[in-house]
Amino acid sequence: MSGGTSRGGRGGGGGGGAARVRGAAAPLARLPEVRLPELQPYDGGGLEPEGDGDGLAYTEADLTGEDGRGASFLDCRFDRCVLDGARLGRARFADCVLDGVRGVGTDLAEASLRDVEVRDARFGGLQVHGASLERVLVRGGKIDYLNARKAVLKDVTFEGCVLVEADFAGARLERVVFRDCVLRRAEFSGVRMKDVDLREVAELDIAGGIERLSGAVISPAQLLDLAPAFAAAIGIRVEAARAA
Repeated sequence: MSGGTSRGGRGGGGGGGAARVRGAAAPLARLPEVRLPELQPYDGGGLEPEGDGDGLAYTEADLTGEDGRGASFLDCRFDRCVLDGARLGRARFADCVLDGVRGVGTDLAEASLRDVEVRDARFGGLQVHGASLERVLVRGGKIDYLNARKAVLKDVTFEGCVLVEADFAGARLERVVFRDCVLRRAEFSGVRMKDVDLREVAELDIAGGIERLSGAVISPAQLLDLAPAFAAAIGIRVEAARAA
C-alpha cells in the first residue's frame, strides 16, 4: 500500500504525471440549488421504512436508531438533529438542507442524495457505501471514518471540512472538488476519477491508491510532496548516489 502526505495544496505552474498538475482549470462542480418552500414541523412521530417525510422541518429531533430505510425526504430541513444509529439505507433525499446534524454509525448505504447541502455536520462511522450523491455541498464540520466504497459522487463539493480515514475504494468521482479541506489517511484504491480537484486541499494524506489519481488535478507543491509515494507505486527506488 502506497501513501503520502501533502500540506499546503496551493501552487502555480504546469506539467503532467499520474495526476494533472495545476494549469488548465478543472471543470467546477455544479452546486446544489436548494429553495425550500414553507415547511411543516416534524411531529416527532418517528420515521417509517418506505415512509414519506416530504416537506418537513426536523428541528433538534432525536432520530437515534430510527428506521427510515427507503423513505423519501423531498424539500426537507434537518436542524441540529441527532442521527446516531439511524437506518436510512436506500432513502431518497432531494432539495434538502442538513445543518448542524450529528451522528455515530448513521447508515445511508445505497441512499440517493440530490441537491443537498450539509453544513457543519459531525459524523463518526458514516455509511454511504453504494450511495449516489449528485449536486451535494458538504461545508464545514468533521467526518471520521467515512465509508464511501463503491459510491458514485458527481458534482460534489467538500469545503472547509475535515475527513479522517475516508474510504473511497471502488467509488466513482466525477467533478468532485475538495476546497480548504483536510484529508487524513484517505483511501483511493480502485477509485475512478474524472475532473477531481485536489489543488486546494490544506492537508492531503493518502493511505492507499495513490496510483489511482489519474483524472485528478493537483498542484506542483503537492506533486513534489507526493513524489516519493508515486515512485514507490511504480516500483522506483530513490537513493542518494554513492560517494566516489
